Amino acid sequence: MLYNELGKSGLKVSRLGFGAMRLPTKNSNADIDEIEASKMLEYGIENGINLIDTAYPYHSKELDGNGNSETFVGKFLKENSYRDEILLSTKSPSWLMEERSDFDKYLDIQLEKLQTDYIDIYLLHSLTVPDWTKVRDLDVLDFLDECLSSGKVKHVGFSSHIEVDYLIEILDEYPKWEVVLTQMNYLDEYYQSGVMGLNYLKEVNVGSMIMEPLRGGRLVQNIPKEVQDLWDSAEVKRTPVEWALQYLWNRDDVDCVLSGMTSLEQVKDNVRIASTEDIISENDQEVIREVARTYRSFLGNRCTRCGYCMPCPHGVDIINCLTEYNIAHMMNDPKASAMQYFSLIDDDSRADSCVDCKECIPFCTQMLDIPEELQKVYEYFGSEFDHF
Repeated sequence: MLYNELGKSGLKVSRLGFGAMRLPTKNSNADIDEIEASKMLEYGIENGINLIDTAYPYHSKELDGNGNSETFVGKFLKENSYRDEILLSTKSPSWLMEERSDFDKYLDIQLEKLQTDYIDIYLLHSLTVPDWTKVRDLDVLDFLDECLSSGKVKHVGFSSHIEVDYLIEILDEYPKWEVVLTQMNYLDEYYQSGVMGLNYLKEVNVGSMIMEPLRGGRLVQNIPKEVQDLWDSAEVKRTPVEWALQYLWNRDDVDCVLSGMTSLEQVKDNVRIASTEDIISENDQEVIREVARTYRSFLGNRCTRCGYCMPCPHGVDIINCLTEYNIAHMMNDPKASAMQYFSLIDDDSRADSCVDCKECIPFCTQMLDIPEELQKVYEYFGSEFDHF
């Protein structure tokens, strides 16, 4: 296994982290197959993985509910005496906070579930701009100060699905941030905070952890012939998983890549890849760029996310509605994109809130009939999160 230093935290972290969001299950998402999942974690740890990342809602019946991932991870680490060997990362459910005392309440619940008296890396989970405004007003920074001084938490950070300017704004408000978890893969260089966010994290020496390196598996499943032909033309032959992971590990602003593995076979394959130095040539870097361009040719519309159509007078999040629709078309996977659409875009901001006022149309640089495109989004995703 190869290791990196996680920014100014000074932590030595395996460049492959174990994401405990997609553990194997039996009858439902909440019913973790503990025997199989234990084999996976044991193999990963024994072969060099030293970071496990979980969160309060992972493996719950409800998206926002109290999940079983933390409980399973805590039980596994205690029963196998791995706790001191592992950097344990989990997340405060920011969207559930209503008053200052809630931060302490949920942290204590998580410590109990994880069967530990400290958490190595504690992240504010999936910050959106409204969530950040809310928790900041609830004195979350004082809470984080207390966590650090008490020893309940060793290092603090946040995960986010926000644009780079908001990422920088949050980073600049608190000098004790040490870790940030963002989404990144070769298709997402300019999605959310993207490469500009990673560059800024490197500049301020904040550790970077990456989620969705395979875009929920969509970069390695149902690969279009046009894409496979490009991979086959490369100087070095790699599997789609190798391309996606090595693309990230060839960046000097990526410290740890989290993979939500679902089988022992996936763990073994990812550990093998993470243990291999693989410098991608400039010619093969161009192959990756061409693959990304090919995927983008499958977009559902020509939205460039310029933002001139915003803000919508009726509160529709036009840019992100069209983006998730485009991604669904690009990856030919509406089910996975529906998860992003319904979890990242507020109820009142989705496509079905469009009233066809047409005020946005004159501002579109791509001359899209935006209300018509939003209707396509609504018809594609529907109005209820009934995909899972």
